[in-house]
Amino acid sequence: MRVVPTVAEMRRARQQMAGSVGLVPTMGALHEGHLSLVRHARAGDDTVVASIFVNPTQFGPGEDYARYPRDPDRDLALLRDLGTDVVFMPPVEEMYPEGFDTYVEVEKLTRVLEGAHRPGHFRGVATVVTKLFNIVQPHRAYFGQKDAQQLVVIRRLTRDLGLPVEVVGLPTVREPDGLAMSSRNAYLSPEERRAAPVLHRSLEAAEEMWRAGVRDASVVRQRMNEVLAAEPLARVDYVSVADAETLEELETAGRPALVSLAVQIGGTRLIDNVTLTP
Repeated sequence: MRVVPTVAEMRRARQQMAGSVGLVPTMGALHEGHLSLVRHARAGDDTVVASIFVNPTQFGPGEDYARYPRDPDRDLALLRDLGTDVVFMPPVEEMYPEGFDTYVEVEKLTRVLEGAHRPGHFRGVATVVTKLFNIVQPHRAYFGQKDAQQLVVIRRLTRDLGLPVEVVGLPTVREPDGLAMSSRNAYLSPEERRAAPVLHRSLEAAEEMWRAGVRDASVVRQRMNEVLAAEPLARVDYVSVADAETLEELETAGRPALVSLAVQIGGTRLIDNVTLTP
């Protein structure tokens, strides 16, 4: 496995690759969710490139950039065990050199949900993903469904800019109690960790209502909020039942709906989602 720290070296490595190239972008602190993406890339592409880069431009003021978990030696060992060919691991100044002043924005899709609560977040995501696509030039790029809005934004970005990359979304990987795997789960105290599966229970309640024939989105939201309210440590940022493509809130969930939520558990902000398909 080759570890590449610069854009120039990554470009040279790319020129030596034959066949299809799969990219797995990460911010490190790898867990089973990330590793599932690498396995899919390994099964589907001739060469697998993973990136490890904690992207400062997607963190807002007061967010957790400085304390975001970092364990590069462990990450590299895990990627090596899965047969990753190249790891692109640039420092911040390599991706954002002095005087950097160009950003990529996806407009409408980023004004709601996470975008409304984290202004500027998706500008940072769109910019770094565009740079990674340009530098690595993959045929496919693999992302997890847990960050559902991010996946919608990246698909729109790729389509609108005509980028020759197939964006592959893969199912959320969960702990046995339903909690979606996330690097930020490491922040949870034992008591908070016991409370955190309430997000999944709230989503399960939405799925149960869907299977029972309930299509009134306001009723689904109300039931989800009732489940969350039963957990004293949970503070709700939002509960959403939105069109799975446009992210516009629905009155009647009669077409594919993205049911998503963001909840503070103690000092940790967690997100999760499910898609309801007719």
